[in-house]
Amino acid sequence: CGIFTSGAWEEKSDEISFADFKFSVTHHYLVQDSADKEGKDEVLEDVIPQSMQDLLCMNNDFPPRAHCLVRWYGLREFVVIAPAANHDAVLSESKCNLLLSSVSIALGNTGCQVPLFVQIHHKWRRMYVGECQGHGVRTDFEMVHLRKVPNQYTHLSGLLDIFKSKIGCPLTPLPPVSIAIRFTYVLQDWQQYFWPQQPPDIDALVGGEVGGLEFGKLPFGACEDPISELHLATTWPHLTEGIIVDNDVYSDLDPIQAPHWSVRVRKADNPQCLLGDFVTEFFKICRRKESTDEILGRSTFEEEGREIADITHALSKLTEPAPVPIHKLSVSNMVHTAKKKIRKHRGVEESPLNNDVLNTILLVTKCSKPLDGSSSTDSNNPLSESEEYNLYNQFKSAPSDSLTYKLALCLCMINFYHGGLKGVAHLWQEFVLEMRFRWENNFLIPGLTSGPPDLRCCLLHQKLQMLNCCIERKKARDEGRKTNTSEIYPGDTGKAGDQLGPDNLKDMDKEKGEVGKSWDSWSDSEEEFFECLSDTEELKGNGQESGKKGGPKEVASLKPEGRLHQHGKLTLLHNGEPLYIPVTQEPAPMTEDLLEEQSEVLAKLGTSAEGAHLRARMQSACLLSDMESFKAANPGCFLEDFVRWYSPRDYIEEEVVDEKGNMVLKGELSARMKIPSNMWVEAWETAKPIPARRQRRLFDDTREAEKVLHYLAVQKPADLARHLLPCVIHAAVLKVKEEENLENISSVKKIIKQIITHSSKVLHFPNPEDKKLEEIIHQITNVEAIIARARSLKAKFGTEKCEQEEEKEDLERFVSCLLEQPEVLVVGAGRGHAGKIIHKLFVNAQRAAAVAPPEEELKRMGSPEERRHNSVSDFPPPAGRELILRTTVPRPAPYSRALPQRMYSVLTKEDFRLAGAFSSDTTFF
Repeated sequence: CGIFTSGAWEEKSDEISFADFKFSVTHHYLVQDSADKEGKDEVLEDVIPQSMQDLLCMNNDFPPRAHCLVRWYGLREFVVIAPAANHDAVLSESKCNLLLSSVSIALGNTGCQVPLFVQIHHKWRRMYVGECQGHGVRTDFEMVHLRKVPNQYTHLSGLLDIFKSKIGCPLTPLPPVSIAIRFTYVLQDWQQYFWPQQPPDIDALVGGEVGGLEFGKLPFGACEDPISELHLATTWPHLTEGIIVDNDVYSDLDPIQAPHWSVRVRKADNPQCLLGDFVTEFFKICRRKESTDEILGRSTFEEEGREIADITHALSKLTEPAPVPIHKLSVSNMVHTAKKKIRKHRGVEESPLNNDVLNTILLVTKCSKPLDGSSSTDSNNPLSESEEYNLYNQFKSAPSDSLTYKLALCLCMINFYHGGLKGVAHLWQEFVLEMRFRWENNFLIPGLTSGPPDLRCCLLHQKLQMLNCCIERKKARDEGRKTNTSEIYPGDTGKAGDQLGPDNLKDMDKEKGEVGKSWDSWSDSEEEFFECLSDTEELKGNGQESGKKGGPKEVASLKPEGRLHQHGKLTLLHNGEPLYIPVTQEPAPMTEDLLEEQSEVLAKLGTSAEGAHLRARMQSACLLSDMESFKAANPGCFLEDFVRWYSPRDYIEEEVVDEKGNMVLKGELSARMKIPSNMWVEAWETAKPIPARRQRRLFDDTREAEKVLHYLAVQKPADLARHLLPCVIHAAVLKVKEEENLENISSVKKIIKQIITHSSKVLHFPNPEDKKLEEIIHQITNVEAIIARARSLKAKFGTEKCEQEEEKEDLERFVSCLLEQPEVLVVGAGRGHAGKIIHKLFVNAQRAAAVAPPEEELKRMGSPEERRHNSVSDFPPPAGRELILRTTVPRPAPYSRALPQRMYSVLTKEDFRLAGAFSSDTTFF
């Protein structure tokens, strides 16, 4: 393989004005190793320029990717002067001649040995004329471009005649001409090799067969064959005139006998890819402005009053255990729809979701298993648990087995197959109704991890977790009220885990502020009482008796309440009673928007004394609650007792000698606790001995739940799509990762890593730019197309059917090269493994084409040679014929220097081009 294929090309451009006309001047050159350059600095007088030497070089014929002038003349460095504006063109002959003579003078004056070309005629014709000058030598680059091919130039003998007459060599006999030939055959009819993805019957799916359509699974693959053509180039690189015959009657050039075969595939331009379409269509919702009510219209639900009245019954399916196992639904069979079918079912006039579809979705969202086959426990899945964790953490989406993730996928599918935006609005309205139903009836929302909102997830997921927290508290409280026996504040038993035993003390530095605690639920208003379990009189009686310091006399009549368990060996400092850990209220869970709001308010309070005091009070709501619980559980306790449990670092014990000379432990509060008007001291003095169950709630679940439900209800479909897009991108990345794992394409692995890195940067910030999101979706579609191409080629070359291991490996290597390289050499040409398959593909295509009457085609093909070729060959007539003729002869006189001459010819159906480079001696002529 020549250096033109393996080396890198670079170009530099500039603009110049010549006779009030703007030209762009571009220098194209092959980047060469320093070793190649060393000897080239000093140019010897009798050495011809590099470009002239390259005219004869045979290693770089037919490069797969290069500027057309490289293909036509075999150059490694040249300069092109072309009109700067695309619509400008040098059309008149006099202008062409003026430019060429100017170029010639410039080359002579500068001693430049790089060929210089001028582009003439319209740009699409790619017509160039040029010149190269060396010491006493010159090469003229000329070109002929025709639409209709003169018949005598369709074969080698006619072209040899032109070449010889053009050289006009005075010698007889003429030195032999060396010839390189390449015929390109195009295979378009791949029909007998079915595109491996069959379109599903969408009508049956949309009919709402429950289980017929798998919600929550993403489709994958291309709807059309992503490989449109196969181009086979058969090359005879070194032939000598006289060895072969190729004229209008007979030709020796049989493609099967060609020593070199190389193949390239033409990829379909932007094939329709299902996963890409799915995500793109969902992304389009982000740009819609309408609210849910505007989309559905109030009347929709008034007309369906009966359905709405019965909605709780329909939605109760979510709360009951499914009577039958949910089908292991699989979208892979419904995936490859024809465009028309998709459009037909995504019509705007389509009514929103019917009940069957709705119920299917509700069953899916209730199902606790991950639905897209990418659970981290799946043994076939390439992701480990930590990677899966990292992905939702990196993308700020939601875990792949969560309700939010499944909801995103269901909305995606509804948007694509079931009524577009209207379907999305309808499903969301149903979902919000279901959330309210669950809140009112104390049914926990499935598919969410318990505990406070996970700030690593998207805000919508946090909101649903917040609602679950509220339901949990309300449910526990209601159950507690029913039994009326509970001593423990319902829902708070979990706190015990923080405080078991002396080794696991609650050691929190409260002075740094309870930032995680809800401040807006802390309030002075007397209306906000915690729902009491005993009657109000008892509360009054108990609350009044505690003195400020809580000494032994005042509390003798108090009975301890709200004890969780005894605290190891600690006893109260003043009366020696065991110290009990109280049941405390859980700090209020918060979503990131509430935390942000809180920090803004705290920041606005400023640094004044009043602001600082207010901030301290807002942050100490949780501290006060815990102090009240502690006083209730430990009658007769002091602040020191509380600090020993709550923040042991603030109680300093030292060994001292007492009056009797014994070593005893003496303890006191730390210096910061003794600061005058200390927040802890103030709080302790105002705290009354009230157990957690009778305190005002730190977390007002009713208010917080209503806030969440209102937040959900006012989301427009566009807001919803923006919230859930990270989940959809997360799912799409898992899907391409899973599909790539089946194919094992190394280049795709790299791209997926890049997508993950890119997405992490973009999605981690609120409100990412649309352009950046589009880039991510485009990258995902690109990977999908590459995998689809790999599958298409594997199916066509039958890599799975190979029985011999060696043959299978060869074919797999060949297929992966086809995906990544512009042109791939076929090892063994027509006799190798791949060559035999390609031959068979052409034979089958020819047989299929022979069924149709070929007269029209034959008329179009022209020459009798081609007609004869068509009737007997396994191959169609070549779509492109390229020939390179070379020789070294003295010009213009017999005693001139012998110099390289070259002519390139290309013939296609619409085009005939001759590009000649003819050198002459400028010293001896």
